[in-house]
Amino acid sequence: MDENVQLYPFEDDGSIPNNQQLSVIVYEGVFKENPDEIEKTFNEHNWKNSWVDGVHDYHHYHSNTHEVLGVQSGSAMLQIGGAEGKMIEVHTGDVIVLPAGTGHRNMKSSEDFRIVGAYPEGAEYNLRTGEPGERPEVLEEIWHVSIPDTDPVYGKEGPLLSNWHVAK
Repeated sequence: MDENVQLYPFEDDGSIPNNQQLSVIVYEGVFKENPDEIEKTFNEHNWKNSWVDGVHDYHHYHSNTHEVLGVQSGSAMLQIGGAEGKMIEVHTGDVIVLPAGTGHRNMKSSEDFRIVGAYPEGAEYNLRTGEPGERPEVLEEIWHVSIPDTDPVYGKEGPLLSNWHVAK
């Protein structure tokens, strides 16, 4: 695997379900030289319903779809996996793919921090925050989210396709 690609597995923390089958994938600096190409590349690889903004400053996740985030400018310290999760520092050109159910939160960011978000096949995403009443419905939703046909960065090849092969 590319040395600039990192995999991070997360377990259910009791509040944020995360995704026990699929690891978070971080592509370090993959768009460092051309951050303005992030949204176009995601869309060309059928990761659509894209937006440009920041990341919420509270723990949240999407139980009905996977999400890709590409740093268009600036930097941030993101907490991935819930309150006991991992701190991951992201910079311009980095991409992070979050499997359905994976908690994420912006702990701090630079003034110019902007991120592109997108979803496989342009899925409409929900917003969950780990409230007790969300279970068991969200666990069922997460389980039924299919593996995307394309990697958001590399298309028909890439780390997502080689690492997210799961027998359900």
